Amino acid sequence: MHNKNNIGDASIEEFQKYGHELIDWVAGYLKNIENYPVLPNIKPGDIKKRLPENPPEKGEPLSEILADIDKIVMPGMTHWQHPSFMAYFNSTASGAGILGEILSAAFNTNGMLWKSAPASNEIEEVTINWFRQLIGLPNYFWGIIYDTASVSSMHAIAAAREYNQNLQIRQKGMINKELPKLRLYASEQAHSSIDKAALTLGIGLEGIRKIPVDNEFKMIPEELEKAIREDKQNGWLPFCVTATIGTTSTTSIDPVELIAPICRKENIWLHVDAAHAGVIAMVPEMKFILKGVEQADSFVVNPHKWMFVPIDLSLLYTKHPKILKSAFSLVPEYLKTAEDDLVNNYMDYGIQLGRRFRSLKFWFVMRYFGKEGLIAVYREHLRLGKLFASWIDNDPNFERLAPVPFSTVCFRAVPTKLKTEEELNKFNERLINEINSTGKLFLSHTKLNGVFTIRLVVSGLRTTEKHVYAAWDVIRKTFDSLLKSYRN
Repeated sequence: MHNKNNIGDASIEEFQKYGHELIDWVAGYLKNIENYPVLPNIKPGDIKKRLPENPPEKGEPLSEILADIDKIVMPGMTHWQHPSFMAYFNSTASGAGILGEILSAAFNTNGMLWKSAPASNEIEEVTINWFRQLIGLPNYFWGIIYDTASVSSMHAIAAAREYNQNLQIRQKGMINKELPKLRLYASEQAHSSIDKAALTLGIGLEGIRKIPVDNEFKMIPEELEKAIREDKQNGWLPFCVTATIGTTSTTSIDPVELIAPICRKENIWLHVDAAHAGVIAMVPEMKFILKGVEQADSFVVNPHKWMFVPIDLSLLYTKHPKILKSAFSLVPEYLKTAEDDLVNNYMDYGIQLGRRFRSLKFWFVMRYFGKEGLIAVYREHLRLGKLFASWIDNDPNFERLAPVPFSTVCFRAVPTKLKTEEELNKFNERLINEINSTGKLFLSHTKLNGVFTIRLVVSGLRTTEKHVYAAWDVIRKTFDSLLKSYRN
């Protein structure tokens, strides 16, 4: 290590020197982000080859470590901050959020208890309430911050399981011979994290029933009712329905207002996954997306997806915090405090005991942008999504494959010389690979009714109209080039 005594941390002077250098590096990176290819041109293992197999025997100077960011790390980076990153659901970190993340690391608190980190605990509570107001969620929803929607949904489904007190799962577990077969419902378009939650909680893949969707990829409530009725007749115990606002493939919106009454009638927990799109309810003309959510039992949204908070930060809201707590709370003697009856000890509401100060970066972002600033960005993203969709609709060489409720456009190329679906699927798979290999644009794909589908998402903080125009230019030029060289 590089201090006089060879013991302990870097000196404050050393930390300050390289801290300033690192901030300058980050500022330069964000300023010049468009100079990098969105996707790196490397093969698996290329980064590992540049690293020694064994850990260092002696400490290395921070100057050498930072130098290796450019030499080793950067050649292997997919640049999520790039304005032409239009794959998946883009997650971009704002400058304010990055500063909050740095400060959180400096404090290095564990917010398991109020007493272990009072500021972390209370800022979490405040930011949760602020966000609830921003999107218009009723004030009877209690919230907590986790890392990702996968974890938020897993906790919600665990609470759903606890909702039926007669099951005694907390005491007897899932191996209780008297336990009926539990059934979880989700649409065919639901995120895979719901399936993973079922695996984690011991419900199993057989315990999941996928509900058919309509031609706009929305769950069909009548099919849900039918499935519940059949399952009850066949010895299953329906315990949870997951509806989605902004599905992963197409951003379709399940009709929560029609699903909720079914759940109430059957006394089934309703969980709503709005991980990507929930933030858009801030926009006054988009508030309709949360129609029916007031009847849900739990609701998840990820500010790290489309609110410019650095990964990771997921919010879970529920009407039933006592049930969530009853599913997870275990308090050993060494964690009991005099303030327990006066505060939320967030460790009681999940599997994590260690809890980072995630709410700090969230607080920074909300204060920096304000409601007006966020709405302005969202309106522009929505406009750009519709603009790109109009280009697809007006070009005979392409077709749109799903509605565009937000700013995700699902499409494919349809060259007239290709006649079969198999030929079209192969062509579009080659097309997206060629597009991504340019380094100018990064898109992802899905399959809709067996059709290979290209997705373009406009949700990056730095993405502007010129980048959407540039994306369309890359897509068309790559299409033309591929068509000329294409051989069946």
